[in-house]
Amino acid sequence: MDTSRHAAHFIVAGEWLATLQSGTVTLIYADRCRRRVRLMDDASAPFLLDLVRPARLADGDGLVLADGTIIRVIAKPEPLVEAVAKDARHLARLAWHVGNRHVAAQIVDETCLRIAHDPVLEQMLRGLGAETRTITAPFHPEGGAYASLATGHHHGHD
Repeated sequence: MDTSRHAAHFIVAGEWLATLQSGTVTLIYADRCRRRVRLMDDASAPFLLDLVRPARLADGDGLVLADGTIIRVIAKPEPLVEAVAKDARHLARLAWHVGNRHVAAQIVDETCLRIAHDPVLEQMLRGLGAETRTITAPFHPEGGAYASLATGHHHGHD
């Protein structure tokens, strides 16, 4: 593999120059939470992601290649379950049950959350009174209490 196609660090969205972009890579959430993996960019050129520690890459983050160019990360739409609660208190109850199962969740607004598509959890959410639907969208779950400490990533999408 070409050693210039090696990304050892990343820069958060909005903090790098678009003129440095040499390509894009479109990844589902699980693939945006890696430390070391061989990937193909959207033009099918291979590169190595080799970070010091696992990161939660967000849409628009830039993977810095050894030659100084940047591959922009694009959050790929994926199957999700969207659960709509009756009110904020009901959403808190739904989120507690999802979190109690150690499942990543995205809080959309005061009455809606999203999880990766899982028929068993979708049934559980319906049993708790949520209206559910399957959608396809980029997944941006909450990072949790220690996410920014673990990744050094201190921005709004953590």
